[in-house]
Amino acid sequence: MQAMSEQRHRRLETDTDAGLLVIVSGPSGVGKTTITRGVERSIADSVFSVSVTTRPKTEADVEGVDYHFVDDAAFDRLIAEDKLIEWAEVFGCRYGTPRDWVQEQLRRGRLVILDIDVQGAVQVTKNMQGAFGLFILPPSEGVLLERLRARKREPEEAIQRRFAEAQREIADAQASGVYTAWVVNQDVNTAIQEAVGVIHEARTKVREGD
Repeated sequence: MQAMSEQRHRRLETDTDAGLLVIVSGPSGVGKTTITRGVERSIADSVFSVSVTTRPKTEADVEGVDYHFVDDAAFDRLIAEDKLIEWAEVFGCRYGTPRDWVQEQLRRGRLVILDIDVQGAVQVTKNMQGAFGLFILPPSEGVLLERLRARKREPEEAIQRRFAEAQREIADAQASGVYTAWVVNQDVNTAIQEAVGVIHEARTKVREGD
């Protein structure tokens, strides 16, 4: 057993001592996913945590890339076995972050990116020490509403529900104490650069042991 444990935790050439868990949150329509993916592409050893969800898989979804799709019974087992560092129910579907995979990547010194909501972020900071919170804001509430409408995915009634939820999520984020950095997405490329900059600063502190 000891030999197997040593082999499993053997240090690789690519391992570092700069593992950092980054939480990226933001309301629907703010461009959070685009910015998150931009950060992932910009930082060489970053890895994106793929959530487990009970949401039905669409034709556009790729298993293991967009989400790990499971049924309610499987999700219940993950909760019971403490295999999720956070989970939440959003619009009737559940989403969660796998614990074992995240911990292994951090041990390897990777930059692990979580794209989760405020409720999940609060759970993560309770379960994982040293997590860095980054929240993406719209330039204004009016711009956010325009962006939600521009997606042309839902009727106006549903858009208004999402807008109200977005307002609540911003207020919750500001009151949570979870987020260290705030980036306004006026221009997506500029926002990506700003996000990368604050993450680099946070990681430098990890390397220096601050």
